[in-house]
Amino acid sequence: MNMKSGKVAAVAALLLAQPYAWAADSVDEAREALQTKEDDATEEKNLEEVFQAAEKQYSLLPSGQMSLNFSTNYNYYRDDRIDIALDEDSGNISRFRIEQDAQHSFSSSLSFDYGIWNNLTFNTRLPVSYKYDTEKDVSQAALGDVSFSLRYQPFPVRPGAMNTTLYTTLSTPTGDSPYDINVNSEVSSGSGFYSLGGGVSMSKVVDPVVLYGSLGYSMAFDVTGLNQRRGSDILEEVNPGDSINFSMGLAYALSYEVSLSASYQQSYNFDTEFFFDGGRVARSEDSTSSVVNTSIGLRTSKNRIINFSFGFGLTEDSPDVLLGLSMPIDFSGLKPGA
Repeated sequence: MNMKSGKVAAVAALLLAQPYAWAADSVDEAREALQTKEDDATEEKNLEEVFQAAEKQYSLLPSGQMSLNFSTNYNYYRDDRIDIALDEDSGNISRFRIEQDAQHSFSSSLSFDYGIWNNLTFNTRLPVSYKYDTEKDVSQAALGDVSFSLRYQPFPVRPGAMNTTLYTTLSTPTGDSPYDINVNSEVSSGSGFYSLGGGVSMSKVVDPVVLYGSLGYSMAFDVTGLNQRRGSDILEEVNPGDSINFSMGLAYALSYEVSLSASYQQSYNFDTEFFFDGGRVARSEDSTSSVVNTSIGLRTSKNRIINFSFGFGLTEDSPDVLLGLSMPIDFSGLKPGA
């Protein structure tokens, strides 16, 4: 009798313990699922932070928040020019040589962003440039063209959805104009004209990368009242050509500290018209600039990612080599300390 009672008690204890075992297994599974979801969310957030640090024009700031970013760039242009001289009597070539014309351009800029609303961010950019022309043996440091822009997101940002940003930019001719300088002894630091542009930028997280692209159009305003001597003529007016630009690329987080991005950028510029005294009109050809750019981001703290970039041009009108460095600047009242 006692033996039977012992067996019944053992079976009862086993049956009573079974639901607790099932409950423990369910809790472990739920915990693992939650941890996986949190890890995925953390990776996606890290990927978006990496992308936004490299491509500022695709991101916005919350209302009332400010940020300051410093960037410095180096561009190298090189052209081969053929110098030919003919003998007036015989018509034979008396001189034939190929000359190399190179220009080194260093520029630094401060970019300030302010979140007007959660879906509207204001930006202004203050550039300073230094250029050296090897053919003219001329160098000059000067202020570049200051620009102002607005970025607007018409739709709420949802995880996994396409992120759309509309933008508009006004560029002012605060730099030294190429139409106001002595072309033989000076180099310009600006475009020389006002321009107003706009476009759309789109991005989407496709784990494990962020895909992005943009399309824009810029309208250039005429420059009048120049009265600048160019050879034997007087340049009176310039009608700069408008431009169409687009870009596409991807960003990938190799780890929490290291990221990589690659992009292709192209700009098509319509012809520019030059009006001289006496009614003479000259036109420049359309030009296309294409650049492939890669960037490596290093996270030095929770709130700071430093980006190093390298690029090269694919067309005659593009820089041959591009190098860049960008990083956020933190100071009291702007951003939380890194």
